[in-house]
Amino acid sequence: MQIKPTITQFCHNTWQLDAVVQLTQQGSDYLYVVTDTTPFHPISHIWPDHPADRGTLDSHNVLDCQVGAVELASGELYVGQTIPVKRDEPGWSFVVVHCLAKESVELELGQTVSLSVDKSYQQSLSRGHSAGHLSYLALNKVLTEHGYWRKDADRKDPHGNYDFNSYAQVTSFVTEDKCLDTYRLGKTLRKRGLNSGDLLENLGQIETLVNAQLIEWLKLDSDILVECHGDALTDSRYWSCDLKEGAIAVIPCGGSHASSLNDYAVIEVKLVQVDASNIEMHTHVKPSL
Repeated sequence: MQIKPTITQFCHNTWQLDAVVQLTQQGSDYLYVVTDTTPFHPISHIWPDHPADRGTLDSHNVLDCQVGAVELASGELYVGQTIPVKRDEPGWSFVVVHCLAKESVELELGQTVSLSVDKSYQQSLSRGHSAGHLSYLALNKVLTEHGYWRKDADRKDPHGNYDFNSYAQVTSFVTEDKCLDTYRLGKTLRKRGLNSGDLLENLGQIETLVNAQLIEWLKLDSDILVECHGDALTDSRYWSCDLKEGAIAVIPCGGSHASSLNDYAVIEVKLVQVDASNIEMHTHVKPSL
């Protein structure tokens, strides 16, 4: 069987579907199962900010879900950090790999199986991820409008504000109704024009302003869209939301996301200084009922 790229449905509010088994392979820790389509979001091996979905394949728990790449000439499956090529490399298919307990089930190629995602868990991650985007856009705006840049920065965010997030972000991790972003305020950033000393001195005030901006944006009740430029795992996807800032915010992002600002009762940010060069932005969500 020629292994085709997995058709992904995690951006389409699809939590259950039937799929055809394309490949199975025993790994060191799991039985790897690749199907032709899936509602599961895998954790990225490149930027692992968004955890894998939970759920079942038939009656078997999906213990993990990862990105895989199949070398078409040999049929060999590489999973996660073992993938030796970049996406869209000729002669390779990028796939979603469902990880089951070893030898927990015997599956045949071409067999139809039922895939079911834990909807409430996926939605909690989706809210956390979209809230992280909203929080960093608010932080960018506050730092720009309140004089924390002493000169023009080359990078701008979708609203035209200096893109502190792009310059300074070291890591980002989404969990259930939360997002944690870590920022480094190094020499390079100061040379680009950030008044990092003032930022650290006024961190509490900045936090208050960011939260006030988030309150105003949530009043808009705007839709959140994920624009998919194809259904393959490696096709580009863009998060989009109209926050009435002149231009619609459009951000490249491969995660799953909330569907509307109405999904939130509250988004609240806490800014924490870790040391002289690093801060954290903790974003917490209270979902709407």
